[in-house]
Amino acid sequence: MTPKRKAYFYIHFSVLLYGFTAIIGDLITLKAVNLVWWRVFIASICLWILIGFGKTLKPLPQKTILKFLSIGAIVGIHWITFFGSIKLANASIALVCMATTALFTSLLEPAILKKKLSWVDLSVGLVIIPAMSFIAISIDLSYRTGLIVGLISAFLAALFSVLNKKWIKDTDAQTITFLEMLGAWICVSLILPFTFSATDSFLPAGAQDWVLIGILAMGCTVLAYVLTLRALEFLSAFTVNLTINLEPVYGIILAAVILKEHEQLNTRFYLGCSIIILAVFLYPTLKSRLKKASKSS
Repeated sequence: MTPKRKAYFYIHFSVLLYGFTAIIGDLITLKAVNLVWWRVFIASICLWILIGFGKTLKPLPQKTILKFLSIGAIVGIHWITFFGSIKLANASIALVCMATTALFTSLLEPAILKKKLSWVDLSVGLVIIPAMSFIAISIDLSYRTGLIVGLISAFLAALFSVLNKKWIKDTDAQTITFLEMLGAWICVSLILPFTFSATDSFLPAGAQDWVLIGILAMGCTVLAYVLTLRALEFLSAFTVNLTINLEPVYGIILAAVILKEHEQLNTRFYLGCSIIILAVFLYPTLKSRLKKASKSS
């Protein structure tokens, strides 16, 4: 298997794991900030053990360490807004908002990586706008705040993916993941006191919450995150984020089966989802044909 084929396998397996994230987040009874704190805390410990208690960490300049800690802070806020969107609306809406990551990436990648604007990337990203409009008009007004928070989460996801792409070659995936999980934990720890109230439960409520947080931290965070970073070594940030748009496919199916959320949603919502899925599958074909056309000319 070529490195690029491995990269595609890594990213698709990561998407499958990401698909479970919203379902697990909905089932955990903690509020969003508390949930994310436990997620990154356990993930950081797991990574610390995985890297031999720091023995296999590559020595890095202080500037590089600060870069990845900063990206981790963005990741932490992204997760707070993602789970916040789930709590304010539902898992399906939070997941479909993440599909707009492709549009945000098509704009951020040329600006941050100093690349030429790809009209194919931008066109496919823009297809997502009418899809989101179908979704926005189809949902109950009480879910609109969750939709807005979900779109903020998607923008932050695009931002940290592009920044990771920019600095991925500075070190290895495990070191990056550990530093970013640590940065996320520090960021969420600083936010936590301002959002915590006397009525909140900081500790997971029972055995089910602990098990779900463990799966979320180790499977849907550590494993999925490392695989995504390895995929970024051989694939563009836009390709990775567009593939991650398949997360709603897995997640919405799971939400319908496990959470029965299809009873809260209508045809327009699923029409919007279908447009997004179509864009995901058409993108590689359009990109390939464009490359062949440019070579032949």
